[in-house]
Parts: sequence; structure tokens; C-alpha cells
Amino acid sequence: MPHNLTEKIIEKHLQSGDMLPGQEIGIKIDQTLVHDATGQMAMLQFEALGCDRVKTKRSLIYSDHNILQVTSNNADDHAFLRTCASKFGLYYSKVGNGICHQLNLERFSTPGDTLLGADSHTTTGGAVGQLAIGAGGLDVAVAMGGAPFYFRMPKIKKITVTGSLGPWTTAKDAALMILNLLTVSGGRGYILEFAGEGLKNLSVTERATISNMSIETGAITSIFPSDFRTQEFLVAQQRPQDYKPLAADPDANYDSELILNLSSLEPLVAAPHSPDKVSPVRDLEGIKCNQVAIGSCTNSSFEDLTKVAMILKGKKIPDDVSLIVAPGSRQVLLAIAKSGSLNDIIASGARLMEVACGFCNGVGQAPQTGGVSIRTSNRNFPGRSGTPSAEIYLVSPETAAASALAGELRSPAKLGPPIEVSVPAGFEVDDSLFVPPAPPAEKVEIIRGPSIAPLPKFEPLADKIKAQVMLSLGDNVTTDDILPAGAHILALRANIPAISKYIFSNIDPKYPERQLETKSGFVIAGLNYGQGSSREHAALAPRYLGLTGIIALSFARIHQANLCNFGLLPLIFVNPEERHLMSQGHQLEIEDIRGKLAPDAIFTVHNRTLERDFEVRLDASSRQVAMLLAGGLLALSSQGK
Repeated sequence: MPHNLTEKIIEKHLQSGDMLPGQEIGIKIDQTLVHDATGQMAMLQFEALGCDRVKTKRSLIYSDHNILQVTSNNADDHAFLRTCASKFGLYYSKVGNGICHQLNLERFSTPGDTLLGADSHTTTGGAVGQLAIGAGGLDVAVAMGGAPFYFRMPKIKKITVTGSLGPWTTAKDAALMILNLLTVSGGRGYILEFAGEGLKNLSVTERATISNMSIETGAITSIFPSDFRTQEFLVAQQRPQDYKPLAADPDANYDSELILNLSSLEPLVAAPHSPDKVSPVRDLEGIKCNQVAIGSCTNSSFEDLTKVAMILKGKKIPDDVSLIVAPGSRQVLLAIAKSGSLNDIIASGARLMEVACGFCNGVGQAPQTGGVSIRTSNRNFPGRSGTPSAEIYLVSPETAAASALAGELRSPAKLGPPIEVSVPAGFEVDDSLFVPPAPPAEKVEIIRGPSIAPLPKFEPLADKIKAQVMLSLGDNVTTDDILPAGAHILALRANIPAISKYIFSNIDPKYPERQLETKSGFVIAGLNYGQGSSREHAALAPRYLGLTGIIALSFARIHQANLCNFGLLPLIFVNPEERHLMSQGHQLEIEDIRGKLAPDAIFTVHNRTLERDFEVRLDASSRQVAMLLAGGLLALSSQGK
């Protein structure tokens, strides 16, 4: 039977379930990654599971998010993660080595392997034919222990690529066009698989930008075939032995198809405050900007920054514009320094940032009050930049550089003839900032600073729930809405009692206090609740405060899994109209929960405030039902000890 590329990799790694759309399957994980915003919880959970050594081909911890060491918290976290890596058999990437997704693509991503990462943009690995999926830290901890990773067998959407990128159009414009066509929820339940003659015109660097942003459609991941462009990339990274050709069978079947004509693209921009709010740059030209930020795991490669340098060469940034540039890895930084591009960037008046996530995750470089920031990153959710009133526009590096010179949003097409970049056939490789684990027999003491708090423990699910509606929200609530980004909050990722004080703080600053006082409650929401980042803290911290569950029209995949992992009920309105009758403060009751709990179980909820009944459906598999009954995955695991 012919298979598409996704099916081939899943079939090779399948350990549980049947490859039928919608059925829960479990696959073997070859590689994992966490970082210093998700790794603290993942390593505490790995330890709590009773594991003594990772059982994957390779697992890594990257210090790339919490690099702003204003207090001792981040340095304490890094010491904790470094010693955990040494003890449990992970490689540790030191601060200054670069962004996890850029680094993993350069040094470790392998065609045909599976990668599970505690970061939604783990999807970047799809650029080399790797099945790379983002998940919560607890799921990654379980995979590090050798257990399968579970998810529902996806539908596969074929994206047939034709043509080639025209003058001043880029892979970022291709990614934005896909978002324009699918929106931030149109990929839910799918893996996006790329095919077509146009792929020969996209380098792995360009494919990585598209794969990176595939998660913004709600897709599980995306994947490109491994072909001669993949081989070029791996040879340049001095990893020719990792290359293997991989592609779908010629007569493979797909659930749906989308045509992406690269030749028809033009420079695009995502306007505030959603990455699918896409327009041609020409339609929004003239918007004054205060800041331009070039970098992030989406656009910080040698190819990207060399193009930026060529645009900036011999020119100066206006006095009222701040241009910041952040290379994605130390390899990229050294390469642009050697080529002279770094000198051209700095001479223009740009500020060089550390090779890290930085501004993309709200760690430094917050815009001025009400400021306009034009960025090459992948998300522009409200407040994510660190300034609630800022307006963030997402563009390609070329559009960003043109805008920085103009002091306003400007199409690079107005710069004249397009530029061409020659990428080296080989990069200088220096892996000295990857610290290997200690030998298994060596005794390693884990350093636990005061910022490392014990994991909270939760009680089993009650049989009857009486709880009020704590918040009533709309569609596409993001994990940034639930738990804001920013340096001061990220520094608390290892301390659930402390970080829980910020839950929903941008929506209702009094929510944490109210939730802690009531000890129970529901949040009401619309479609695609929990989109965006994989941060499991957006489920774990509300659970710590006493939240009982979420009643929504639908859930984003990673967040739904995180809710079940920590014993929060993911419930879906059977009649969508009932959502509009719900208000904050309404008193809800559900009876005989434990007796009826099962996949897709229907519960009657009594709204005591309105004296009205309505129905909800449990969005959980049989495996997740067992978690919910026990009070979460860790509680379930401890029952078997």
C-alpha cells in the first residue's frame, strides 16, 4: 500500500494503536529537547517518574530563553539544568550557544527520526524530513524515560509547492501566505506535508522558516522530503552520514491538498495581533515604526542575516528607530563575522543581541509605550513583546531591513534590484558549548537553588463538582493570554506557587487571588482554546490555584494534552450556543463524574444561576481518562509504585 512521508515515519515508529485518523497512537521517540523555560519542570517530572537515565538516542537541554540574569533565578535554573543533564544522560547547550531550534537543525536533526520537544516550534526539524512535534514538558519527560508519545493519528494535508520565489519574496512570505489561507486554527488535526517541483527552489534554511511557523496554523507539525537540498545542508554542517533520501510514494493518498505557488507571492506582513492577519506590505506601507527586531528561531540564519547586511551596507538607521539583530546560533554569528556581514550590520547603527530567543519571547527589548515594532519572529500576540500597548508586525528579514532604513513599514521591492546570497558549501563547526553527560557510573549532585520549588501534588478527581465560572473568554485564547511571557515571569518557571500569581493577569489581575480563594472553578471559552506556546505552566499553574476544568468549543492539541496531564477537565459544549449564555460568576454543578468518565462521555451540567441544564462532552482518550481520575499523569504513575 502506498504511503505518504508522514505515514512512513509513523509506521516505522508505531508502538501502540492503529494508523486510523482520529485514533490515539503511540510512537517511539528518537530525540527530545527542552530548554530553560520548560526544562525545569520536565527534569523535576523526569525525576519524579523514578527514571535514572534517558532512554532516547539523544536528549538535549538548551539554555536559550532565560538568559537575562537580573536576579539569581536564571543562573540557579541553569545550574540545575546543567547538573540534571549530566546526571540523567542529556547533552547540555550552554548560554551563548544559540536558539534550540536553530542549533538542533544545524547539529542534530536527522531525516526519518522522531523529535519531541517541550516547545511548540520544535516543528522546525521538519525542514530536513524529521517528524518533529512540540509537546508539554511532562510528555517529553515520559518520552525521555522510554515510553511512547501519544497523540491522535492526524490527517495529512498535502501542500504542493510550485514555482520559485520572485524578486524580494521569501520563505517568510510563503509561511505567512499559508497562515492567510489556513488561519490560526485551519491546521488543527493535520500534519502539513510538502511536495511538488517547487521544493527544489527552497533551501533547508527556507524550509525551516516554513516548518517553524506551521504550528501557528494549529497543525501538529509539518514535514518536507529529504532530498538533494537536505544533503547540501547536512554536508555543509559536516554531517553527510546523517543524510538519507525520504519522500512520499508517487501514488500516496492525502486527506486534502493545498497549492502554494511561490511565483505568485509578494512581500507580506502579519498585522497586530495575530500571525494570520496577513496583508501585502504595499497595503500597509507608511506605518511609522519605533523598533525593528531581526532574529528569533524563524529568521536568524546565515542566509537571513547576510541578506540583511547587504541591504544595510553603507547606510544608516534613522535616529528615532532602534534596530536590533540577534543571530540564531554561535555558528551563524561566527560565519557573518568572518564574511564581513557583521561589520556592515553594526556600522548601520544596529545593536547586536545575544544569540538567544530574547525579544521574541519578551526577554528584553520591550518596545516603548504604544510603540510599533516590526519583527521577523513568529508570533505577535498582545503583550508578548513585554509592552501590552505595543503593536507588533511580522515580516521577512528583507522587509524588516528595508523598514528599518525607512523608519516605516516599507516593501523591500523599493530597494532596487534584488540581492543574491552565496551560502558557504561548508560551515566551521564548533560543538564545544555542548556539554556531554557524565558517564553512567559517575555520581553527580543536582544543584537546587532557592528558585527550584517542589512539584505540587494534586488530589484525585471528585465525583461531584460545584464550581463557579471564573472567566468567560472568546476564541483563540493563547497560552500567552493564560500565562504571559516576559523576563520577570519566565524567571519563575521552576516555581509553580510563584508563577501562578500571573495566571490570566493581563485579562483579570485579580484572577489568581479569586481562584486561590474559591479552590474550584471553570473557565468558559470559544474555539481553539490554548493555541500558541507549548508551556504546560498554562495548565499546571491554574490547576495549582484550584481550577477544575475548561468548557470550550474546541482545544489546541498541546494544551488539551497538558490539561489532562495535570487533571484538568477538557470539556466541549455539545450545543455551541450555550456558550453565549454563560457569564462569570454563574454557579455550575456536575454529578457522578467518576462513574461516567469515559472517552467522549456526555455530562449534564446544571447552571444553578440560570436554573438551566446543558450538555458537555469530555475531550479525552481512554489513557487520558485514567489520568483525570487519578489527578494527573504523575499521580497515576505513582499509583504503580
